[in-house]
Amino acid sequence: MSELLGIYPSWYVPQIGTAWVMGIIGTIHVLASNTSVGAAILFAMLESRAVRDNKPEIMQYIKKYGMFLLVFSYIWGSVTGPGIWYSVTVASPRGISALIHNFVWVWATEWVFFTVEVIGVYALVYTIGKIDPKTHLKITWTFVVSSVATLVLIVGILSFMMWPGTDRWYLTGSVFDAFYNLNFAAQLADRGFLMLTSAAVVGTIIVAAIPKGDPLRRDVGQTVARLGITGLVGGALSFMWYVATLPPNALVILKDRLPHWFGYIDFRVTTFVPLAITSLLIGAYLLWVYLKPQAVRVPLAAAMVVVLLVAGIWPEERTRESLRKPWVAGQYMYSNQIIGRDVPGLGIQDEVPVIAKEGLLKAAAFVPADLRVITPQNQIEAGRLLAVMACANCHSINKDGPLRPLPQLLHGTTDVAMIQGFLSGPLAHGTVPYMPKIDLPADEQRALATFLSAVNAGTVNAEGHLIARAPVATPLHTAVAQAADRQPIKAKD
Repeated sequence: MSELLGIYPSWYVPQIGTAWVMGIIGTIHVLASNTSVGAAILFAMLESRAVRDNKPEIMQYIKKYGMFLLVFSYIWGSVTGPGIWYSVTVASPRGISALIHNFVWVWATEWVFFTVEVIGVYALVYTIGKIDPKTHLKITWTFVVSSVATLVLIVGILSFMMWPGTDRWYLTGSVFDAFYNLNFAAQLADRGFLMLTSAAVVGTIIVAAIPKGDPLRRDVGQTVARLGITGLVGGALSFMWYVATLPPNALVILKDRLPHWFGYIDFRVTTFVPLAITSLLIGAYLLWVYLKPQAVRVPLAAAMVVVLLVAGIWPEERTRESLRKPWVAGQYMYSNQIIGRDVPGLGIQDEVPVIAKEGLLKAAAFVPADLRVITPQNQIEAGRLLAVMACANCHSINKDGPLRPLPQLLHGTTDVAMIQGFLSGPLAHGTVPYMPKIDLPADEQRALATFLSAVNAGTVNAEGHLIARAPVATPLHTAVAQAADRQPIKAKD
């Protein structure tokens, strides 16, 4: 072929897979960023009341929460933010490149607002009691506007990752058609309400730190609890709206492919059982805080933050990432970095036919020269590289990996012909709605099937290395060995 496809080298993390690395970093960052935006709205509510009702004592709570926010959201969050950029760039470089090329000015604008947000939170915290209340309230509202602006701009990008919603963007390539997609408003509402709840749950730690018996505990504690409960109710309603804006492949995943504890109901309303239980638990906790603000303690409040992170945000983010499959951006680029449809508005062409004709190992750049042509000697190594390039962004290639282990999904079969039949049938024709269309030439199908068969058989590991096996001692072998041990040793003539 005259030109290689610009598919970057694949990054694979043994056992857990690349997606879990991104997911762990991203979940922590989401809690930090959600808390920041929600806290900005909480601060504006509290400070407006402090100015209106002449209650300067409320500002002490805002100052304590703001100091906590500086460390939790703006230091820890600023560490995990670049961590997300690094992990997604090495895991899906073409995916992040596609988003940057589509939204470069949107991202630039978001960074400007984020800079204002960071300056705003520092100014908010360190000028309390040093300037007049009305001027300080203007600083607080500047912090609110910049925080909400970052949310709006980021959601436009994230919702495009789910899908544009119509064919218009494919024809125009316009950033506005990409940004204002079908999923945008619903995801904005859902995330916005979640941020209120996150800020409220984290805010109860600061409530618990107020001396017991102080009237400020009841005043602020009830406001924080009301905000969190509002977020829960609004989040439940907006989640139904969100599900109604999902693409058909996401609805298939909701119904058939997510774990058994995800229940699916008709008319596109879903019940995510762990999230429902977590929401009820957090709702009960916030109601208790509202009724008994004097009783809340720091250890319990901190434990509820952990519950929110592990049982709330983690499954929610993991589910959202799963619902996008098999795409990573705009339903034109697959999760494995291969472009799966034409985008005339940007001059982008479908790469699946090229790969079907030339082969992935020949068409992709950054493939070792000795693996471009498959031979009996390099078949296992070539098969492993194909598994990493075509499958590892969504699957572990270890038998016991936590991320949809590919060998287990093949039901542990060691039948090369059976595995190749799946590769040449449903996968090559794109009839599996939650998996990319991976149409490989027969020799690459055979190499990939041979590698997966060997992993299932236990003769090679996920790194493609042969697994040494100790010889099995049968009764006959044992008897012969014992007889040999009893033979006298004769000297040589």
